[in-house]
Amino acid sequence: MLRFVTMMLVWSVCIVVRADDVVKAPEETGKFATIFNGTDLAGWDGDPQLWSVKDGVIHGETTAEHAASGNTFIIWKDGVTRDFELRLSFRCNATNNSGIQYRSKHNTEGNVRNKWVVRGYQHELRNEITMPNVSGFIYDEGGKRGRICLVGEKASWEAGSKKVTEVLIDQDGWKELFKLDDWNDVVIIGKANHLQHYMNGRLILDFTDNDPDLALLEGVLALQLHAGKPMWTEFRDIRIKELK
Repeated sequence: MLRFVTMMLVWSVCIVVRADDVVKAPEETGKFATIFNGTDLAGWDGDPQLWSVKDGVIHGETTAEHAASGNTFIIWKDGVTRDFELRLSFRCNATNNSGIQYRSKHNTEGNVRNKWVVRGYQHELRNEITMPNVSGFIYDEGGKRGRICLVGEKASWEAGSKKVTEVLIDQDGWKELFKLDDWNDVVIIGKANHLQHYMNGRLILDFTDNDPDLALLEGVLALQLHAGKPMWTEFRDIRIKELK
């Protein structure tokens, strides 16, 4: 609770980011693999009561009749994320949050709530515009570090804690950037222990994980449905490129 209150105090301070400080997403170059065919869920594995293809997009939805037993995921089965560039578009409603897992582990043993439990780095997805509770921060799904790096931060993990060195986007910039109740474009780039998140063509997070025990360098890609209130989330144009 103290950590969350501290984050709220940080983002209540007026931070101004100059226009010439904005970092744009790199141009899409090279050969990307399209990993969702727009027709069915071939190559993906999730709860068939919760995940489907609707109007050419991956559609995940929980209802009162079909609730999620714990956070649950649809997992890409045809590859893993190591050094990679991922591009996709998403939208979701505001009753709950979703996420994109990468370099993560599919947990199938022990006391798991369902067959699709994933742990690791999560690119948080939310339909909100008030920082810090917005899409794009890194959450340690199933781990101990919580919100590892917030939207707007250039930071690193050093000796058990986060060190912030630069502000990349402020509240006014986010309101202009994010499209409520609409499709938003995500780019995630991972090179060794360096992670970058882009939203709608702009760098919103830059994180270097220097923890020798907790940094993740390889693992599965998955999309989340959160336990709790009924919600829906959708994904389209999902493509990935391995970086060498």
